[in-house]
Amino acid sequence: MQVIGVVRRPKVAVITGIESFHKQLDMAKAGDNVGVLLRGVMKEDIKRGMCVIKPNALTVRRRFESEIYVLKPDEGGRSKPFTSGYKPQAFVRTADTSCTITLADNVEMAMPGDNLTTTMRLYVPLPLLVGQRFALREGGKTIAAGVVTKLLEDTEEDFKEEEERAAKAAAAKA
Repeated sequence: MQVIGVVRRPKVAVITGIESFHKQLDMAKAGDNVGVLLRGVMKEDIKRGMCVIKPNALTVRRRFESEIYVLKPDEGGRSKPFTSGYKPQAFVRTADTSCTITLADNVEMAMPGDNLTTTMRLYVPLPLLVGQRFALREGGKTIAAGVVTKLLEDTEEDFKEEEERAAKAAAAKA
């Protein structure tokens, strides 16, 4: 098995046990709430939002196109519009990461109640699928709901930024 997400390089692991509510299981299906005992990875290597997959079943991405619905204030959303460059928190599966939203060229601002096509850039790479749903939040309130419509290739800038971030983290540990 592989553990992917949050970092580029997948971690190889062996599942040695599966539990659900203190009961041993022989298997689990996607979406089951389980605890997995993994051999080959350390506790500090696992972060919220990572996925356990069969080898090479998914890749991680930071960039994708999406369709979003911006919630109105009476639906619990924002009362003010936002523009390209807006940075809310994206909740994808169990992951919680900041992201940058780029609106389409012909859209000046996203108004509450709008359905929009956007390009999203996540702070960390995550395993994504076309059709996957996510939520955008700001300050404890959900401001938009979306669905991934197209996976985009990450840029050299994305890779460089991740390397710099990893180097800073390693230097801080030393």
